[in-house]
Amino acid sequence: MSPRALSAGFLSLLLFVPGCRAPESGKAGEEPPAAAEPYVIGIFQSVDSPTANEVRRGILQAFAEAGLRDGLEIVVRIRIANNDIAEVQRIARDLVAENVDMIMPLSTQSLQAAILTARRTPIVFSAVAVPFLVGAGRSADDHLAHVTGVASTGPVGRTLALIREALPGARRVGSLWTSSEVNSEYYLDLARETAAELGLEIVAVPVASGHEIPRSLQALLNEKVDVLFPMSDNTLNSAFDAIGRAADENRLPLFGSFLRSAEFGACAALGYDFYEMGLKTGRIAVRVMNGESPAGIPIQTMDEVRLHVNPAAAERQGIALPRAVLDRADRIVSAAPGAAPAAAAGLVWKP
Repeated sequence: MSPRALSAGFLSLLLFVPGCRAPESGKAGEEPPAAAEPYVIGIFQSVDSPTANEVRRGILQAFAEAGLRDGLEIVVRIRIANNDIAEVQRIARDLVAENVDMIMPLSTQSLQAAILTARRTPIVFSAVAVPFLVGAGRSADDHLAHVTGVASTGPVGRTLALIREALPGARRVGSLWTSSEVNSEYYLDLARETAAELGLEIVAVPVASGHEIPRSLQALLNEKVDVLFPMSDNTLNSAFDAIGRAADENRLPLFGSFLRSAEFGACAALGYDFYEMGLKTGRIAVRVMNGESPAGIPIQTMDEVRLHVNPAAAERQGIALPRAVLDRADRIVSAAPGAAPAAAAGLVWKP
């Protein structure tokens, strides 16, 4: 166990055991004991997205629950790459060069960069669809010795089943996916496989970057699809309100596979609570800070898929959600979606 991990574990013990306090200085003239250095954590996002931000909020809450104060027991450095691959790689190198004690990647891209750069630094990841696709290991128990975390494989199949239930007459499901994100391609392959079993057809248009979303979305609208279901990835999630605006303007039902998409224009969304995912991830990080090896901590997953619905969005998109769907919803969203970027306005089907 490293000296710094021992120090962090001792600090945690002092915080949790009532009546315990640090020993006072010894006899007159003796030097007081040196204060333990704070444990330095680099939280690393590839993009400023609603999902990653919720995960980060949960992580910080887990630290607070453990009595770890930023600037005292810990130092938290937050880095966001703005969806630039070169910047993702640079941030990973910088965190290693800064000799941080732990790296916490909150996306597939940032995990991949961290694994390639940090050979010994503990890595505790979150919001990664399939960590094994980027070299984290082969299974939940068989993974790199310095890597663990929480996987977030989205409920793609269950969302397509929800679409079939809500729209029995739908056949062509229009989807956007980001070609530079391996997790997005994985989801698209999974969607195609499941759609075939449900009698649906996936009509997919790729997006190379956030700037291309309006053009790709217009191409998708021109395909005369019956419903929209974008893949859940960093690029598309961060611009979901633009997709919501286009769905409203074209009266096309829009479904999402991350919960907050119901706030940004989806009529219904299945997914995990990313704040709770952050809490789970942060608690794993605390275990590692206290000296537990990542090698002995299995990669975890989220258990509960929740349903959020937005009946007002459904009405704007020309449908009424079935009573059975509304009755089992975990949350009914009443807020209007956020304003879409100007570039997304006025997207309509063109013959």
